[in-house]
Amino acid sequence: MESLRDLTPPRRLAAALPASEAGWLAGLPELAERVAERFGLTVERLVEPGGRSSVALLVRRADGTRATLKLVAPGPAGQPAPAELELAALRRWDGLAAVRVLDAAPEDGALLLERLHGETSLRSLPDAKATLEALSTLRRLWVAPGEDHPFPSVGERTGFALGALRAAAGGEAGPLVERALELRDELLAGPPEEVLLHGDFRQGAVLASDGERAPWLAVGPEPAVGERAFDLARLVRDRLHDLMASPGAAAIARRRVTRLSGTVEADPDRVRGWALYRGVASGVRQLAAGRRADGEALLEFASWL
Repeated sequence: MESLRDLTPPRRLAAALPASEAGWLAGLPELAERVAERFGLTVERLVEPGGRSSVALLVRRADGTRATLKLVAPGPAGQPAPAELELAALRRWDGLAAVRVLDAAPEDGALLLERLHGETSLRSLPDAKATLEALSTLRRLWVAPGEDHPFPSVGERTGFALGALRAAAGGEAGPLVERALELRDELLAGPPEEVLLHGDFRQGAVLASDGERAPWLAVGPEPAVGERAFDLARLVRDRLHDLMASPGAAAIARRRVTRLSGTVEADPDRVRGWALYRGVASGVRQLAAGRRADGEALLEFASWL
C-alpha cells in the first residue's frame, strides 16, 4: 500500500456504521498511519470486504513477522468499548482456540493480532464437518472469566438492545418481538452459569491457522459472561440463506437445536429460546439499518422456533 493517507474504508464498513461513528470513519486513514508508526509496521494491504464494525490491515512487524492490524470502531456511547472487551477476552484465552494478541493500543481501538488465513473459515468445509470443528473450538473457549473481569453479563449485553426491540413491538413483527422479550425474561431468571462466551460465534468467525496450536482459531469475539446456550444460539442459524433454500428448513432448524444441545449437554429449550431471541434482535437491527431482506430472513428463522 503506497500511503495510508489514501486508505479508503471498505464499503461494507461505511454502509454498516451508524452516523454516530462518522467521525471515526473519516479519521481512519490518520489513525491507521499513527498506529502503524507506533507499532513499527509495514502495511501490505487492506482486507476486504472486511467487517461491519472494524477494519483489518495485513502488516509486517519490524522483524518481518506477518501480522494483522485490526482497528475497531468505538461503539455506542454508554456501552463498554468493543476493542477493550475483545482485548480482554483474547488475553484471557491466551491463544487457546483463539487468535493471539501481539500488541495493543485499546485507547485507539487497535489490536495487533497474529495473522491467520482470513480467506479460509469453517464455512469452506461441508456443513457437518464445519459444525464439529466449531463445537470443538467453542468448548475450549468456555472458560471461567477470571476475577474482576470487565465483561458484561448476558443480561447486560441483551439489555443494550431492549429499547429498539420494545419500539418494534408495535410493528408488523409485534407478536414475535413480544415473545422474544418474554423469553429473555424467562431465560435470565433461570439458573446462572458463569463462563466466558465468544458472543458472536459462527463458522465464519473461525479461521484456518498454520496449525502450531490448532488448525482453526476463533476471531472477532463480542464477549459476555453467561450460559453456553447463548453462544450455541448464534450457531443454530449459521448459513441461514442456505438453510432457507432447503426443503423443510423449519424442521432442519429445530433439529439443529437438538443436535447442538446434545453434543455439549446443554438444555435444548434454553438453546431454542436464545436462538429465537437472538434471531429477533438481529432481525430488528437489520430492518432498522435498511437491510430488509436480511431482517425478514432472520425474523422468519425465529418464527420456526
